[in-house]
Amino acid sequence: MSIITLVLHASPVVQAVMGILLIMSFMSWWYIFSKHFSISHARKQTEEFENRFWNGADLASLYDQVRRSQALGMEKIFQAGFGEFLKLRQRAGERGNMELSDVMEGSRRAMRAACQRELDELDAHTSFLATVGSISPYIGLFGTVWGIMNAFTGLANVGQATLATVAPGIAEALVATAIGLFAAIPAVVAYNRFANEVDKLANRFDTFIEEFSNILQRQVK
Repeated sequence: MSIITLVLHASPVVQAVMGILLIMSFMSWWYIFSKHFSISHARKQTEEFENRFWNGADLASLYDQVRRSQALGMEKIFQAGFGEFLKLRQRAGERGNMELSDVMEGSRRAMRAACQRELDELDAHTSFLATVGSISPYIGLFGTVWGIMNAFTGLANVGQATLATVAPGIAEALVATAIGLFAAIPAVVAYNRFANEVDKLANRFDTFIEEFSNILQRQVK
């Protein structure tokens, strides 16, 4: 008995369960690869930007470079914060009644909003991996229970039950559980890893916002 034979001879309900699990597995692997590349790209771009920023680059020229490029991650936060800072400082110079705290608060809010957008983008579709990891074993278990019920129900029509009579039906049913675990395990591992990577980037973004706010505050004094 091969796996393909067991799947082909399974009941329609069990086959439907297997099909659902395979679709969920393919989708989770698609998201696993796409999130791996997107998070790796964001981490690499963040490291490159940090090196440029802390190597004494002029803020105005760095801002122009970021605006002309496809900003991502920390670059997007810097662009939002410094752009808002320039607008508020110009407005403060024109009106003359804007406090330093208003300029800094506006810049910080812009950076926080950009940070949240970037984190939402990095965290997109990870909830699907968590869902696959949590429900796939139960869907597979449902297929197994249904298949075993059919196997034992079929024994009523058999005069003498032997292991050779029962084994194929039970084996067909257990394939559903195996496919459920095959779908769940990689999804759980990937979700935990991606959540950890996003948390690390979030901490780096928060640290940058505070340090960059201090730099901007010294410029307006």
